[in-house]
Amino acid sequence: MPRTPTRLHGPAQVSNAAATKFTVPAGQKYIVRHIHVQNPSGAAVTLTVSIGADAAATRILDAYSIPAAAAGVTDSVRDIFCYYVLEAAEILQAFAGTNNILTLTINGDVVTLG
Repeated sequence: MPRTPTRLHGPAQVSNAAATKFTVPAGQKYIVRHIHVQNPSGAAVTLTVSIGADAAATRILDAYSIPAAAAGVTDSVRDIFCYYVLEAAEILQAFAGTNNILTLTINGDVVTLG
């Protein structure tokens, strides 16, 4: 089963409604290894990410606050290293507390089966 490092989503702004960022194709698995998010605005913004349709039970990040970009603030860019295995046909959804502020990039491995 070869693994191919790849960008799974983005960089793209995140809307304030749950939206599918990618769907695992048939015959593959994805391993989400890195979520990069940045907040260039002057106010903190929350990020919610879920595996499957958004619901409290499917969230891997739930209203995770990303601080505002400001002088001396280095936390407005977050790198979240993780290891989530997504099976064929599973989706990853995300939304932000404020529309089109956060920029989201998701990286990982594509595992080709068979």
